Amino acid sequence: MENKALNYMTKRERVLNAFNNKEVDHVPMAFWYHFSPDEDLGQDTIDAHINLYREADFDLIKIMCDGYFNYPNPGIAQINKAHDWFNLKPLGADHPFIRNQIKRAKGVVDGVKGECCVFYNVFCPMSLMRFGTSEELLMRHLRDDEAAVCHAFTVIGEDIKALIKGLIEEAGCDGIYYCVQNAEEFRFTADEYRRIVTPAELDILEYANKLSDNNILHCCGWAGDKNRIEVWKNYPAKAVNWAVYVENLSLADGKRFFKGRCVLGGFDNTKSGVLYSGTKDEVKAETKKLIDEAGKTGVIVGADCTVPADIAHERFGWVKEALLEI
Repeated sequence: MENKALNYMTKRERVLNAFNNKEVDHVPMAFWYHFSPDEDLGQDTIDAHINLYREADFDLIKIMCDGYFNYPNPGIAQINKAHDWFNLKPLGADHPFIRNQIKRAKGVVDGVKGECCVFYNVFCPMSLMRFGTSEELLMRHLRDDEAAVCHAFTVIGEDIKALIKGLIEEAGCDGIYYCVQNAEEFRFTADEYRRIVTPAELDILEYANKLSDNNILHCCGWAGDKNRIEVWKNYPAKAVNWAVYVENLSLADGKRFFKGRCVLGGFDNTKSGVLYSGTKDEVKAETKKLIDEAGKTGVIVGADCTVPADIAHERFGWVKEALLEI
């Protein structure tokens, strides 16, 4: 007998069922891109998120942290040698860096009035430190005084926790989209990463999990360099997104690798990928291939990471069209 309830799923129901490996009426999908990476455009940024969601008919919203890549801790300017990281203090929950992001999230959540799940992008501590300093300085200081830098990861983590608390409890986000980076093969061995980076990263994710059961882990392949993705294999998140084409780990293989959890992604996010440059038939064929390989349960179709901002929105519709035909 046909399950008629599946014919009337809301977007929230569809995504939450996917998160929990339950049957869906059709596989959900969502993509995202940067609107204004270097600045907060206030209400315009909020409106841009909602307009893209409605125009493309996505099943969820992932809010970008555009304008907040730079971690504005004044203590960073006082860092002259590695040991100085022991002096770093958190910004505090009332700092505009935190409050303004919560305001953005609340604006998007209020704007969609509960019709879909909303997640906010949150970076890991090492990435915020890297954004606020430089690649070279961070790695040099890690070599000079590992304990001091790890202390700073914990301090930065306190601000990230304050942000997460506001995003979920005050703004009403369903969870976070937790972006972990810095596990490139050239940077650390797996054992080094687990010793140096994992403790602060896990502390934040476990905190987020106390506030919401529905958090997404994003294993970022931002520079196109292969990660030691095994270091994130057991991070506790309801859904996992990674760079399929960077890690050479398909959606289907990734579902097995991440122990059956919900997987998000599948499409290459670059301009050379089929989503951006393929024909309608090619995009639809790739969509159906992804589902044929990974199945309809516990899958959300998306991309490796942020897609180009100049992508034609009709391409998202081709993906949705294919999903409705499966």
